[in-house]
Amino acid sequence: MNKLHLYDKIISPIVTEKSTNLSEQNKIVFKVPSNANKDNLKSNIEKIFKVTVTKINIVNKQNRTKLTRGKKIKVSGYKKAIITLKKGQSIDLTTGI
Repeated sequence: MNKLHLYDKIISPIVTEKSTNLSEQNKIVFKVPSNANKDNLKSNIEKIFKVTVTKINIVNKQNRTKLTRGKKIKVSGYKKAIITLKKGQSIDLTTGI
């Protein structure tokens, strides 16, 4: 499988305070496309980062409206994957994907 196809299932890492706290539990959070599934994500992440994935949770963030300066703005939803790695393994997100 070509490297380009492996990276198609990962859009970007999500770096927030909550996801940084999850990294202490060997969990990494990625933004993924809407057609991604657990089987494809597991195989792609194991091939790209050379780690062992033990569990994957996928969460759909719904569209929502936000009030900004008195106007309603639509914020689009996305899909995120919380990936649990084998104990002792980690992914360094600062080096880039």
